[in-house]
Amino acid sequence: MNANQGTFHEDLRKEKRLASFLDEQYHKHLKNYRFAREKTLSKQHRGIDVVFTHRITHKSFLIDEKAQLDYLNEDLPTFAFELSYLKNRERKKGWLFDTYKKTQFYALITAIYTDVPNCFTSCKVTLVNRNLLLKHLSTIKLSEKTFSQPEKHGKHDIEQLNPKTEGYLYFSKKNKAEQPLNLILKLDYLLNIGVAKRLV
Repeated sequence: MNANQGTFHEDLRKEKRLASFLDEQYHKHLKNYRFAREKTLSKQHRGIDVVFTHRITHKSFLIDEKAQLDYLNEDLPTFAFELSYLKNRERKKGWLFDTYKKTQFYALITAIYTDVPNCFTSCKVTLVNRNLLLKHLSTIKLSEKTFSQPEKHGKHDIEQLNPKTEGYLYFSKKNKAEQPLNLILKLDYLLNIGVAKRLV
């Protein structure tokens, strides 16, 4: 097994452990909803990890879990929304503007702590209404066509967003094989504009 395979398997183990921990959190905090974890890969590829169903109205919501597993034991104030990435030397559309995705809400999992070895002990879950977020971005004149590929690695300010309190672009040209271009948004900004709610 090479180093990449080792990392891949370790990532899968982390994701599995996190899913179990999140199920405990949902059970604890979602009093008015039932939840079911999606097991079919085809639906997962369409951006559905979990389905929340209201106990009274029976209305269902399709949830895509996005976890900051690269930043364990850190409480970052931001989250990265993927605009594009590199695959087989070709630039592909990221999940934020991908119309193939059926996601209705993003569950942003941040501040993931492991105070006990191989065990998650706490996290924050912020639910973002995808449709409201895209509408808001459109209102401030940010759309898929707005974002051009930067030349340089690193942080790039956007005219429509205050980089200190709202967000900015980040191009990972040097440190990640997929070279993702991400829209970095402050969690407080998402809460303040009414497109997100804190679940945990």
